[in-house]
Amino acid sequence: MTASEGTILVVFGATGDLTHRKLIPAVADLHRTGLLKGPLRIVGYARQDLDDESFRALLKQTVEGEGTNAVIADTCYVQGDFREKAGYERLAKRLSELEKEGGSAGRLYYLAAPPSFYTDIFQGIGAAGLAKEGEGFRRIIVEKPFGRDLETAESLNTELHQVFQESQVFRIDHYLGKETVQNILVLRFANGIFEPLWNRNYIDHVQITVAESLGVEHRARYYEEAGALRDMLQNHLLQLMTLIAMEPPVAFEADAVRNEKVKVLRAIHLPAPEDVPRLTVRGQYGRGEIDQQQVPGYRQEPDVAANSNRETFAALKLQVENWRWAGVPFYLRTGKRLAQRTSEISVQFQRAPQRMFAREARLKPNVLRLRIQPDEGITLSVGAKVPGMKIELRDVEMEFDYDAFGHPGTDAYERLLHDALIGDSTLFTRKDEVESAWRVVDAIERGWQQEETAPEIYPAGSWGPESADELLHHDGRRWHLR
Repeated sequence: MTASEGTILVVFGATGDLTHRKLIPAVADLHRTGLLKGPLRIVGYARQDLDDESFRALLKQTVEGEGTNAVIADTCYVQGDFREKAGYERLAKRLSELEKEGGSAGRLYYLAAPPSFYTDIFQGIGAAGLAKEGEGFRRIIVEKPFGRDLETAESLNTELHQVFQESQVFRIDHYLGKETVQNILVLRFANGIFEPLWNRNYIDHVQITVAESLGVEHRARYYEEAGALRDMLQNHLLQLMTLIAMEPPVAFEADAVRNEKVKVLRAIHLPAPEDVPRLTVRGQYGRGEIDQQQVPGYRQEPDVAANSNRETFAALKLQVENWRWAGVPFYLRTGKRLAQRTSEISVQFQRAPQRMFAREARLKPNVLRLRIQPDEGITLSVGAKVPGMKIELRDVEMEFDYDAFGHPGTDAYERLLHDALIGDSTLFTRKDEVESAWRVVDAIERGWQQEETAPEIYPAGSWGPESADELLHHDGRRWHLR
């Protein structure tokens, strides 16, 4: 499917890092692969004092690759402050001029600006009449974080819906654009060997790990406000959990898929504040070694308070209280300055009765592992007999990676931008998804605040606090990634 004809992509915050690293390369790839049906013009909007030529020159300094020059050649720029009424009026005038030149066009607004400006941008778009649909569509992509708790998310949704209908809104989570994440639904619902086993009768537990070896880098001020729980668990990890736990949708359509994801979020048991310390772990990285280089602890990072108690690691034990998953724990963890950069989902099945092989070996349980990054692929571990006269058993792995298809696949932003252009919201989060996820996070935050839980310091380059291991050891389990 190709993107619709005659589209203008308006990027708010066009001089920022996201535009250079992700958006322009994504548009260039769509252009190169022929997925753009008709012209797509980019209009940048930001506070920096630039004209069209200087903006194009700025993009060329940081963006390279086949197809990029063709995209940049028609790029325009409008200077304006996010809180300035006149800036939106200049933008409206420029868009009208472009549409007269090239015929009627749909408009896709992309918020690549800091979240603190979201409400101002919504109001500016609305006041200038930029959201009114005529012959072409009007859509808006909003980056995470969408709020910082349930109350602010609900308020932001209210502000957004005063200007745009929910059908026009695309809340983006780039994790949902990754090939292996999308493959979760195919793996489950297109293969008869998995779905009959995908329940509490056959699955022992599920682990979801999103680990980063980097520290907070230039995001320390944001991280002091957000922390690992709000930054990663509220969106990325809970989204992955919904795809693993959801019921089969009636169709592979946006609302059908998202209805089932919301049901999972609403079925997650919200722990009472006094139970939160038993079911969660907070951690903060200290000094340590990454790639044979000494690195500072979080409290030694620029723009971080010397006595900061902000978590850079979080681990949770969650329960989905429905017929399919009752009694099956979901263990989620994420952190910075961990041993390696990796994202993986592990589905561990119940042990088979092994009395007949008890003398030869104790095989590990079967585990289905979905690697999301950096090397996307799927692995299934099974027990097998070693060739020879003796009955000797060994765990072996059946592995799939994307080399089998002969091409590297599609970048997440490329896929999601294309979907927004054609109006497919399946891989974007809906209002009730966002708010349901915040209910889970808020319950944990309340427990941490009531119990005054301080983060446990873990050395950079490790796999996090020792209490994260105890979270599973207490249940007779262990993390697969160690």
